[in-house]
Amino acid sequence: MKFSDLTFVDGGQMDRRSFLKINAAVMGATALGLSGCSKLSASSARGRIVIVGGGAAGISMASRLLRKLDQPDITLIDPSDRQYYQPGFTFVAAGIWKGEEIWRPQSKCIPEGVKWVKDSVVALDPVKQTVRTYTKGSFGYDFLVLTPGLQLDWDGVDGISQATLGEGNAHCIYDFEGAQKTWIAVQQFVRQGGRGVFADTYTKHKCGGAPKKICLLTEHLSRKEGTRERLQFDYFTAEGALYDVPYYTPRLEEIYDERHVSITTKRRVKGIDTQAHKVYMENRVKTKEMVFDEKLQKEVEVEKEIGVPVVEDYDFLHFVPPMSAPDFVKRSGLAWTEGKLASGGWVMVDKETLIHKTFPNVISLGDVAGIPTSKTSSAIRLQVPVAVDNLVSLMEGHAPERKYDGYACCPIVTDYGHVLLCEFDYDKKEKISFPFSMQDMSKEQASAWWLKMYFLKPMYFNAMLTGLM
Repeated sequence: MKFSDLTFVDGGQMDRRSFLKINAAVMGATALGLSGCSKLSASSARGRIVIVGGGAAGISMASRLLRKLDQPDITLIDPSDRQYYQPGFTFVAAGIWKGEEIWRPQSKCIPEGVKWVKDSVVALDPVKQTVRTYTKGSFGYDFLVLTPGLQLDWDGVDGISQATLGEGNAHCIYDFEGAQKTWIAVQQFVRQGGRGVFADTYTKHKCGGAPKKICLLTEHLSRKEGTRERLQFDYFTAEGALYDVPYYTPRLEEIYDERHVSITTKRRVKGIDTQAHKVYMENRVKTKEMVFDEKLQKEVEVEKEIGVPVVEDYDFLHFVPPMSAPDFVKRSGLAWTEGKLASGGWVMVDKETLIHKTFPNVISLGDVAGIPTSKTSSAIRLQVPVAVDNLVSLMEGHAPERKYDGYACCPIVTDYGHVLLCEFDYDKKEKISFPFSMQDMSKEQASAWWLKMYFLKPMYFNAMLTGLM
């Protein structure tokens, strides 16, 4: 089956006038962004800048710093051969795009004027201000931009690994090869029928909407194929609710209910038996017990959460591994040591300025940053200008003044033709961007589908990575 063989659900087809209207508005907003970036005021500040990580955040930072500084001295350390448009993994897994459509050679994405060290970082020393790589030695810096993304902890799920994705019909779209395998398996599952189990993970993770998207797209595909009655869809989340942004949650829950997709909360995937087609989970339940309080010198009742083992059978499984900061970040002394963000080793930065709380010459953004917002490329797009301006202010000897409000966007694809475009800030309040403020974005919209389908990928490669927006 090809995506071109599919048709939109009722109401998903936009008429020409609506399409042109949205197109003009989006392009106009983009043009405003481009023109604003092209007029960045140059700074005479100097200093050795080392950027660790060449993903969306690292390359965007490098591109904008080149424009912002009169005499930039920028070294970017990253081992990758390819630059992936990672939001496209879902579309590959749903048969909308092919794998080769969502990546570019890394050499073509790193801006001219940046010294690229094609190597992996193994250690950071913020006291000595050095970065050590696997083969090319150490690099000193005056200012460090920490943007290495995150790591997928495959060993956090027993019985499967990145290399064995697809065995026993257990899949994950957070991996490039895995996304391609998922599309093959989805088509087979839709034809043959059975039980589909879809689960997220219990850690902070990139694009929290991805597990929901592949579940809803697979369900819609089965309706298009006329096989829906032969399939069962069950969604398991480690959270206490399907979604945590009040403006969008009611409609998302309605969609699951309308399509007879069950939702089970407080479930964590712990292991998979790929031969028996069983997924082992923990049902997180609250309990009370008596403990001795040394301050009070008596026993007191405390509430705690424990995991009760549960086993689910499946015919098709999509799971998400736990995620955390890269190991060299965890060992660096730059990560949170207390609070909710400590367990993942996320970088301890101020959530508004993105500057490290202990080492003011370190700035961090993107997936590795320990800030209470979603890990998405849309969030990075708004973090980058804040990080650039504040870094330059530090280089000039001034206090950082620009602030990031936690904006993130999670386009939850609800079917082949509609997207629930969830935009929000640190307070989980809706923060709807023009031109979508002209529509009721608490419901899925065809216009948001067109944005995701046709505009976001070229904007990523041609505008965001080049520092033009």
